[in-house]
Amino acid sequence: MVKLISPQYVKPYIQGIMEASFWAGTPYVTPKTVEQQDIQSLLRIRYNYIEIRTTVSNQLRGLMKEYGVFLAAGYQKLKQELPGIFDRSTENGLTPQMKELIEGQYDMLLIFDEKIDKLDIQIEQISKQHEVCQRLQKIEGIGPITALAIIASVGNGQGFKNGRHFSAYLGLVPRQHSSGQKEKLLGSSKRGDVYLRELLIHGGRSVVMHCSKKSDARSVWVNKIKDTGGMNKAAVAVANKNARIVMAMLLSGENYQKAA
Repeated sequence: MVKLISPQYVKPYIQGIMEASFWAGTPYVTPKTVEQQDIQSLLRIRYNYIEIRTTVSNQLRGLMKEYGVFLAAGYQKLKQELPGIFDRSTENGLTPQMKELIEGQYDMLLIFDEKIDKLDIQIEQISKQHEVCQRLQKIEGIGPITALAIIASVGNGQGFKNGRHFSAYLGLVPRQHSSGQKEKLLGSSKRGDVYLRELLIHGGRSVVMHCSKKSDARSVWVNKIKDTGGMNKAAVAVANKNARIVMAMLLSGENYQKAA
């Protein structure tokens, strides 16, 4: 029987790929359906548009600094300031040629904004058509994009034994270092699906930012980690827990239930 090994685990076996098929711990992946491939392509294209937009924004900030013009942090503020900078009637030390170049980059940003908005509408529509996506979005920190990315990546979850297996696949569980009878937990392994891990951590960060005034069991747990370990550690902890909850829901078919 043919088995697919997840790409990030292939490199260690380049010299002995046959060994991987005999190792019980090798993470296999379920072949994707055409629909999963379509969804994954949609998400990848959107991600690429955002990366291009970020690159253009950062380049503009760098170029403006060389002319003594400092742009505010944040993409929306950048867009608000640019028209005034390339305005022909504004005296800011920029030559007409430079202003024309800046205007061209601004127009490019608007084009990518439009492309991203159209893809976001598609993502929203597709997520509404999937009952599983709707169930996953009940989890705090998981929206339409993350829910669809999960479906595109793991389908119904049959390639995983449990939630911890899925969390380890995403690189969200701590690495261990054992010496003698001592075990030391290190940072997360950061192996696995980078895009999906980033989405879960971004969602986790949003949860952490909005739970400071909440008193439910989940928020109390998050606030405790934030107070002792900081924002980033708490965001990863939420991402780890969400990954486990997601896989438990996929394998059992149950709905999300908040902790009492």
